[in-house]
Amino acid sequence: MNRIGLIVTTLLLALLLLSSMLFVVDQRQFGVVKSFGQVKEVISEPGLKFKLPPPLQSVSYIDKRLLTLDSVDTEPMLTAEKQRVVIDWYVRWRVTDPLAYIRNVGLDEAAGNNQLNRVVRNAFQEEVNRFTVRELLSIKREQLMADVKREVLGVVKGAKPWGVDVVDVRVTRADYVEAITESVYRRMEAERKRVANELRSTGAAEGEKIRADADRQREVTVANAYRDAQKVKGEGDAQAAAIYGESFGRDPQFAQFYRSLEAYKSTFNKKSDVLVVDPQGTEFFRTFRNGGSAAPAPAPAAGARR
Repeated sequence: MNRIGLIVTTLLLALLLLSSMLFVVDQRQFGVVKSFGQVKEVISEPGLKFKLPPPLQSVSYIDKRLLTLDSVDTEPMLTAEKQRVVIDWYVRWRVTDPLAYIRNVGLDEAAGNNQLNRVVRNAFQEEVNRFTVRELLSIKREQLMADVKREVLGVVKGAKPWGVDVVDVRVTRADYVEAITESVYRRMEAERKRVANELRSTGAAEGEKIRADADRQREVTVANAYRDAQKVKGEGDAQAAAIYGESFGRDPQFAQFYRSLEAYKSTFNKKSDVLVVDPQGTEFFRTFRNGGSAAPAPAPAAGARR
């Protein structure tokens, strides 16, 4: 039992020692083997690698992929016309020489981000001073980014190369500081309100003009229509009078009968109309008394005035 336990313990210790000596380098990373804080080897090829067990040697990793650094500083910069603007940007960069990167920058990506942020910030401040706000927002934006990239590359590849490559520098936003932005918005709002009020006034004046013209045309149209209607009505009355006179001359009894019917129709035009008269003592109901047949008009009384 003691021998078996000893063998098992020995195997476990051997496996533990072996596992501390083996490490894997991913294809997306650089492997950095250090001995008591000193870099002994940088491994670029992926695969299973060997090193001395701790504390003799240790391993750390540096990302070899394309990294992105976003701006976090909101401190305003001065343009050529001394306007304070805020620039948001990002930088795409990667580690190309791990040894130079470790010597001049640090052992991880955070160190590179911190130093690169400072360099890019200074480059933007220097280049923004050469442009106006109008140029930053439109025609000179690409030139600004190209100039900043050139300055940053000049620093990271200068006398003490950082072992990095800056692939791209981009501006995502260029705007006034908050206080100026509020003032600009207020001026824009006031200008828009002025234009809107002017348009409303112009529209109201045009509306009144259109309504006045429409009322005038309506009055003219109604007057012309009334004139034409009266003319037609007069012509119709004249024709009716002529026809009536002609009919009365041809057949006086029928004309009398027709006039009686018109009188009845005008008198009894509603169900609620009530007329209290003596049918026998008035000439109004002559047609009813004669059974609807036309009767000659009564002769005027003797001595009656003509």
